[in-house]
Amino acid sequence: MATLILSAVGTAIGGPLGGALGALIGQQVDSAAIGKRKVEGPRLKELSVQTSSYGSPIPLHFGTIRAAGSVIWATELVEHQERSGGGKGRPSVTSYAYTASFAVAVSSRPITAIGRVWADGNLLRGAAGDLKVGGTMRVHTGHGDQQPDPLLVQAEGAEFNPAYRNTAYIVFEDLELADYGNRLPSLTFEVIADSSSITAAAVCQALMDDVDADGLAPVMLSGLTVDQGAMGNILTVLGEISPITCWVENERVSLGLAETTATSDLPVLPLPCAGGESAEDARQDGWSRRRDALPTSQQCAVRYYDIARDYQPGLQRSIGRSEPGDVTTIELPVAMSAAEASTVADQAARRRTQARDTLRYRITEIDADFAPGTCVRTPVAEGIWRIEQWEWQADGVMLDLVAAPIRAPLSGSADAGRANQPPDLVAVPTRIVAMELPWDGTGDGTARAIRVAATAATAGWTGASVYAELPDETLQPLGSTGRRRAVAGTVLTVLGSASPLLFDTTSSVDIELAADDLILGNATWTQLMQGANLVLLGTELLQFGRAERVTGSIWRLTALLRGRGGTEHAVNDHSLAERFVLIDSPLVWIDNAAFGDAANTKIVALGLGDVTAAESPVINAGLTLRPLSPVHGVVTRLSDGSAHLEWTRRARGTWAWLDIVDSPLGEAEELWEIAFGPADRPTQIWRTATSELEIPAALALTLTQLAASQNFAAEFRVRQIGHQSKSLPLIIALPA
Repeated sequence: MATLILSAVGTAIGGPLGGALGALIGQQVDSAAIGKRKVEGPRLKELSVQTSSYGSPIPLHFGTIRAAGSVIWATELVEHQERSGGGKGRPSVTSYAYTASFAVAVSSRPITAIGRVWADGNLLRGAAGDLKVGGTMRVHTGHGDQQPDPLLVQAEGAEFNPAYRNTAYIVFEDLELADYGNRLPSLTFEVIADSSSITAAAVCQALMDDVDADGLAPVMLSGLTVDQGAMGNILTVLGEISPITCWVENERVSLGLAETTATSDLPVLPLPCAGGESAEDARQDGWSRRRDALPTSQQCAVRYYDIARDYQPGLQRSIGRSEPGDVTTIELPVAMSAAEASTVADQAARRRTQARDTLRYRITEIDADFAPGTCVRTPVAEGIWRIEQWEWQADGVMLDLVAAPIRAPLSGSADAGRANQPPDLVAVPTRIVAMELPWDGTGDGTARAIRVAATAATAGWTGASVYAELPDETLQPLGSTGRRRAVAGTVLTVLGSASPLLFDTTSSVDIELAADDLILGNATWTQLMQGANLVLLGTELLQFGRAERVTGSIWRLTALLRGRGGTEHAVNDHSLAERFVLIDSPLVWIDNAAFGDAANTKIVALGLGDVTAAESPVINAGLTLRPLSPVHGVVTRLSDGSAHLEWTRRARGTWAWLDIVDSPLGEAEELWEIAFGPADRPTQIWRTATSELEIPAALALTLTQLAASQNFAAEFRVRQIGHQSKSLPLIIALPA
């Protein structure tokens, strides 16, 4: 404000030169009145930087802290090639994956363990010790008896591979890099250097020789990191948490807290003794007091590693509005909570606004209870005083005292802010169901529709590799499932039988899905007619109109359309614990050219959470290419004794039957097989190219008599013959 006013006055009186002089004088006035506002830039080390420079110092860690490391050894990327596909009408796909092996040094002081590991900010290793991608991780804690890593010995030779004793490092072997752009990610580690919080005294004694730091024991640290080249500044860092004083006792440096936590039972100095020749020596009264001028009011900000935000750098400011003066940013490479950091900022700001209060106090004898660093009370001044130094003079012992404020504990409330932390989900075993589905009407209908539903109990599942186990026990790679889970589970109640020709409104079935977060939805009649909510239940395909969550992962399905897709034969063949799959959910398409006979082939999946591979036979093997059984079979006995058989044909892939006209069968030719007698030993077989058959009177009589004499049912079994297989039979009874 003074700058603007004096600049305007100077311009009016002396022109441009007067304006410049007025602005200069005004700047001096403003600086003296309100000070210059200075904001120091952040100097706290960020956590996302990983180095590999030769000669870079490796820090020391205390407590639990998050820190980057230095890559000390690495191999070239290893390429892995996998080929899949190449079947009829489908291209051959060759996929490439890359892995790497490397070692990262994290601490030049022995540690206890490594907790979580982050790669490019995402969790690579969870709190349970599980890697989120493929590979192996080994931790070397850096103790004096540390042995060389076997991978480094194998790669470099025993004579060229040190054990890196007194250096903690981590070795990653064959770490998959697909999630990180096929490059080494930037890693940060949760370093557990000590099993619990550590005292400031233990830190100082570990870093400095021949120092008595027991007086710092009340200061507890959750975690601290110190560069080797900055160990001399550790007292400055600790002094921002709680001021430190030092003195020499018995030729040894002693450290203690400049503040006190005690308010009673402190020694009291004797009455002062007059003496000396100058006012400074308090000749008349034996003591004198001096209080410095009040310092400029300041605000303090503390940058720290926030425990609640995965040790990301946080910032807390002291309480109160911004006052004239400097804003001091304190860099603390310490892991603490937001409340603790806020308290440190408040205490630092309070210290910077308090005047220094000192006493010079003479006593007549040397007393061990009044050594430097001791907090005492005096008979001449209220409050608690700390002895900074003493001087043995001719007429007594002169003590220099300074007012010792009460040390407040690090407690309070503060908001750490919202942290977008990556979820720590443990990889769980894979569950798969392999099935063959009916032809959907697209294409030429000559390729089997084999699908795999892969799911797991939690979203921590990251997918699995899929293989076909052939009859000779060899494995044929089929690709991967991807990370999206299918909606699948098991059956808890037995579904009763019902007619596939009617809408089943009475039956219900309870399903337990693989996870609580998997859901099922309802469908209207129109949606059902469009194919919605198609599921596999055992070997039957059905649709449900209503799904009700019973509890957790248990659902109840009602309003059913049964025997869909040519599976009406399975409506009476249900049992407990059979498999359930929602066909609308993400399924893995399998190239059926990878194996021959689906009925004798198993599908195998192996993921990160699988101790043993998940297996499943191909349910309804052959369903895609199997013709549909005919319906509405009728036998008519004519007046001359002959029998006339006729039936209605059905075509694969024409499920909607939108135009209400006869549909093509989807086969190379129309051919029917009619057998009479037991299924395993028919007595008569006919083949015809039309959906009807004439039985002469004499033959019809013979067949009736034969069935009666051999005690089997007089029934015809009608099958459609397709270019790959036969349909299931339609049974038509021969009337007497």
